[in-house]
Amino acid sequence: MNRYLHCLRGVVGRELLRFLHQRTRFVAALVRPLIWLFVFAAGFRMALGVAMTDPYKTYILYEVYIIPGLVGMIQLFNGMQSSLSMVYDREMGSMRVLLVSPFPRWYLLLCKLLAGTLVSIVQVYVFLTIAWFYGIQAPLLGYVWILPALIVTGFMVGALGMLLSTFVKQLENFAGVMNFVIFPMFFLSSALYPLWRIREGSYLVYQIASLNPFTYAVEMIRFALYEQLNLEAVLIVVVTTAILLALAILGYNPARGMMARKGGGGE
Repeated sequence: MNRYLHCLRGVVGRELLRFLHQRTRFVAALVRPLIWLFVFAAGFRMALGVAMTDPYKTYILYEVYIIPGLVGMIQLFNGMQSSLSMVYDREMGSMRVLLVSPFPRWYLLLCKLLAGTLVSIVQVYVFLTIAWFYGIQAPLLGYVWILPALIVTGFMVGALGMLLSTFVKQLENFAGVMNFVIFPMFFLSSALYPLWRIREGSYLVYQIASLNPFTYAVEMIRFALYEQLNLEAVLIVVVTTAILLALAILGYNPARGMMARKGGGGE
């Protein structure tokens, strides 16, 4: 057990140190949601007010509605960024050192996922603090309730990015693949607009958004922020996370996964 804890501290500590040394990464992670909050939300405020609906008790402004979606944006981009670093480590050879250690490969991948999730949670709470001083304030207990939702969502998007990294060997190719995953997942969800409003505009887009697991991740965060549990969203996100994680672990299995088919089992 001590050896496993030592491995966990090593992997998580390395990821946190990398994050602290990459200040531009931290700034970039906050710039995207803050632009939506300060610029786009201000312009859409009058046109896109949200009617009374769960978990809100009254009519709300647009910027209040999109806060959970922007939290999801932070985690989505961070999950892909963490997987991008895995591709980089694989190219540089440092991933080989990690994967040939005596620890089970699934445990090492879980450690990487946990490290990436912790980094995203730090970014989320900094963003929520800025939003608090901007005047968008949720119930105080909501900031505690949201923590389990952030952990599960962080694992889901991290496992997705990890799975994608098994298919892409070149760093440049993975950066392109990210754009085909991040933006459709984010915009075809309830992050920026309620599902009922999307259905009024396009039933096809509504159906796609209803099948998008990121929609339920955002709704899980939204309800948790207001001290409520959306059981349907929780179940869908947990099941999706388990499936993606199993596929990612299989992909990194040198005997059966994509790494073996690409001739990268040693990496």
